[in-house]
Amino acid sequence: MNRFTHQDIKTRIFGSINYSLVIFGAIIIFFILAITRFSDNRAANQKEILTDALNRDIVHCYSIEGMYPPSLEYIEEHYGLSYDHERFIIDYESIASNLMPNVTVIEREVEE
Repeated sequence: MNRFTHQDIKTRIFGSINYSLVIFGAIIIFFILAITRFSDNRAANQKEILTDALNRDIVHCYSIEGMYPPSLEYIEEHYGLSYDHERFIIDYESIASNLMPNVTVIEREVEE
């Protein structure tokens, strides 16, 4: 038999297709895992960015006005804080105008 026989060509074609499918499947799995990891990191970064922005606005208000903001709504109205109200809950406890408020940012569970 030589390399041009009918059975040898079928074996080579189906063998190369199987390897191609395995490699293609591995690439698809790799991309799915990478996208999932990127999405998880992005959600954690959003919470950190919101916390930093909130603390920065609180300190900015104190440095400009000489008092800490009385409420979260005050920060949103006067200092332009905006965030996704459906994704995050902010617990803002103002103790006194000369004491820094207690602030907690909680991420809600998102149904997908």
